[in-house]
Amino acid sequence: MSKIKENKEQIWLEKFDCFSITGKDSKRFLNGITTGNIIDLNNKVLKTCWLSPNGILKSLLEINFLENKLEVIVLVGNTNEIRKYFHDIIFPSDDVSLSDTFLINRLQQVDDFNSWRINQPIFFKNEDKKYDFYKNNLNSINTNDLQLWKINQAIPTLESEINGKNNPLELGLADLIDFNKGCYLGQETMSKIRNVSSLKQEIRIWTAKDKDKDFSLESENKIIYNNPNKEKSVGYITSTHKLDSQIIKGLAMIKRKYIDKENCFFTDNFGQISIDKSVGSTFL
Repeated sequence: MSKIKENKEQIWLEKFDCFSITGKDSKRFLNGITTGNIIDLNNKVLKTCWLSPNGILKSLLEINFLENKLEVIVLVGNTNEIRKYFHDIIFPSDDVSLSDTFLINRLQQVDDFNSWRINQPIFFKNEDKKYDFYKNNLNSINTNDLQLWKINQAIPTLESEINGKNNPLELGLADLIDFNKGCYLGQETMSKIRNVSSLKQEIRIWTAKDKDKDFSLESENKIIYNNPNKEKSVGYITSTHKLDSQIIKGLAMIKRKYIDKENCFFTDNFGQISIDKSVGSTFL
């Protein structure tokens, strides 16, 4: 992929699952579930996380504040699981209602130099007149380049980085957590990690360096080693993306104590690889 040109605006246009939350208790209800400050959300889009009780990232969400409802856009996650959990914890006394799931078109400007969280998205339903204009007249980034851009931003994917093991701080999503708000699901773990700076691993972009190796994307061995002799395991590959016949890159979780000690690491499948920080990640 050639880099997105600074003087040529490109657009991330993609459909996502969405459902609405209505009722006078909507903000309070959602504030107790997600990591962002929903109470102070007014007329803007908030990126936030839904965690397990022990702080594992389960879903990456956007909350779109509208006049009489909150729209929950599921950027990454299992929509049915999210809705079921939300529905099951609504108390009879709560004035909260969930809509059925529908698709929404999400549009956002992208570039190679800033975090994806900088630019606010806008949303359209298929029947919106403006959607046809944007769809037909803007320079939408193609599917392959979008996947690569997401890797460079370290945007997690379901069953890869969101795998039932990683917390949002390890995935570089610390800025999506409000450490000053009241209780929310997974708060105790997030506060503990922050207070003792106990991250064991961080997400990184890896790129294969061995041009002559016969790559197999289906290899089961995802372990990353500190040298060809496999003396120490320093992390593991979570996702891969093939750019062309010679270059493969993806995301990996790397143990913090090895991040700054080596420029290159090794894998059985991809040979020598380099490790780099992403544009979009932030860490404690």
